[in-house]
Amino acid sequence: MKADIHPKYFEEAVVKCGCGNTFTTGATRPELKVDICNACHPFYTGKLKYVDTAGRIEKFKNKFANAGYASLKRGKKKAAEKE
Repeated sequence: MKADIHPKYFEEAVVKCGCGNTFTTGATRPELKVDICNACHPFYTGKLKYVDTAGRIEKFKNKFANAGYASLKRGKKKAAEKE
């Protein structure tokens, strides 16, 4: 290995999650801040939660609830015909 090209490795780096969970690991930085970890991720907790503050999911469902697959039945738009 070449000397002086690798970053410094910290044996004990503290990882802080947005949920408040902290743990230690090895990394190239002494402190890491993450948005989601194994304590709050839906895959690991088994709890499925939607972060929908603006009501986007309900708005989408209401908008397209009655439409169905109308766009597939309509067909594709034809290019403007040349005169």
